[in-house]
Formats: sequence, structure tokens, C-alpha cells
Amino acid sequence: MTETADRIIDALRSGHDHLDAVVHRLTAADLTRPSGASEWDVSQVLSHLGSGAEIGLAALEGATGGTGAPDGDFNKSVWARWDAMTPAERAEGFVAANQALVERYEGLDAGARRDLRIDLGFLPAPVDVAAATGLRLSEFAHHSWDVEVAFDPSTTLASAATGPLLDQAGMMLGFLGKADALENRPVAVAVHTTAPERAFGLSVGETVALTGEPENADAVLTAPAEWWLRLVTGRHAPAHTPPSVTLTGDTVTLDDLRRIFPGF
Repeated sequence: MTETADRIIDALRSGHDHLDAVVHRLTAADLTRPSGASEWDVSQVLSHLGSGAEIGLAALEGATGGTGAPDGDFNKSVWARWDAMTPAERAEGFVAANQALVERYEGLDAGARRDLRIDLGFLPAPVDVAAATGLRLSEFAHHSWDVEVAFDPSTTLASAATGPLLDQAGMMLGFLGKADALENRPVAVAVHTTAPERAFGLSVGETVALTGEPENADAVLTAPAEWWLRLVTGRHAPAHTPPSVTLTGDTVTLDDLRRIFPGF
């Protein structure tokens, strides 16, 4: 798993460096502009990423130091402090907090990247570095999109993040997908992604799950991998859907897929 962790940590670094540069170009007016997250402005997205980085670093330090995850009161105090910041303070604080988290992950040696287990506080059991960094990468990449889409509706997820996130896409699908969105109509969709190329199935029945590519699919979705990832996290509005996204079949529509993955 060290190769997976290495790849994800590299993606966290390139993502941080890119968003750092974006943030340093933002004006005061830019920071209060509506973001891709419907209820947050740009500074609030940065606050979410910054407070998450601070809490994530505390969990990592608890794992390396043997003290375990911080308690819920710690998290609440972090959120309250970030909520009280001005938009400019959130932007500056995000850069510092996320840099500290990425640097700490980069500093883990091969043994720690393989053997360390981190209690994130919201999962049933501690997870390895690859899983912990993968969850952070998902949050970071999608919220980076929330920031950038405020200024460019055609923006995409970072290419360095897309491959690793595609590999773990099934992890949260049961939570993100709404199996009853189609009024209990079972659906099997063949999904073909590009950049990178993958083929698999989406099954909607009693639950929503990834499967092998179905032989008798109700529809075939062809899409850039980054859009597929945005679809399942609710970032799929027509204005942000490229022309290369196609769906063939008579019984399933793109709007059906959007209803299955409404976001949260």
C-alpha cells in the first residue's frame, strides 16, 4: 500500500500548490463570491478545508504519538475558531494549515506509510495512511473544484487526483447514492470513463453500488473520469457537464443519474 500512499500524497502536494497559487490571486470580493458548494462562499470552502486540515493533522499526530484521535470537543473548538475568522483570515489560515498537513504526510517514512493506523474519529476503526490520505484527497479535490468553479464554470478536477480517486470511488457510493431516487426501479448502467480509461457497472436497486460491467445494461454512460467523480458527489449541473458526456439507452437519462446522486 505504500505505492498507493505515495501517489496520493504526491497528489495532495500538487493540489495544495495549485490551490495556494489560486488563493493568493483572490481579491476580497472574490472571497465572498458564491462557490460551487451551494451554501458556502469561497472563503467558507477554504475555512472547511483549513479546519479539516487542522483536525486531520491532530489525528495524524495522535497516531504517530500514540495518543489517539482528538475528542469531539477539540473538533468543535476548531470549527468555532474558523467560523469566527474574516474571509481574508480564512484564506491565509487555509494555506498554512493545509501546508502543515501535507508536509507531515510527506515526512512519513516508508514503514509508517505501510504500517501506521490513524483513528480519524468518524470511522469504525483506524485506517492506514493510504485510506486516510485518500479520504483527504477526495475532500480536497472536490472542494478545490468548488473554489475554482466560482470563476470558471468549465473547470475540472485536478488530473493528479482523478486516478487515485477513481480507484476508491466505490468506498462511499452506498452513502452518496440514493437507491430510491428512481422510485425503486432497478437500473444497471455500464460506465466507460476516459482519462483514465476504465469500464465498470453502476447498479441501482435496494442499494447503489459499483459492479463489473453488466452484459445487459439499461444504458451506457461515457464520460471523463473526473466528471464521473463529480457526478457521484453532486457536482453535475448541466452548466458543468462537458459535451463529451454521453448516455445511450432509452430508459435512463442523465437527469436520472443526477437524482441518484443529489450531493450533500
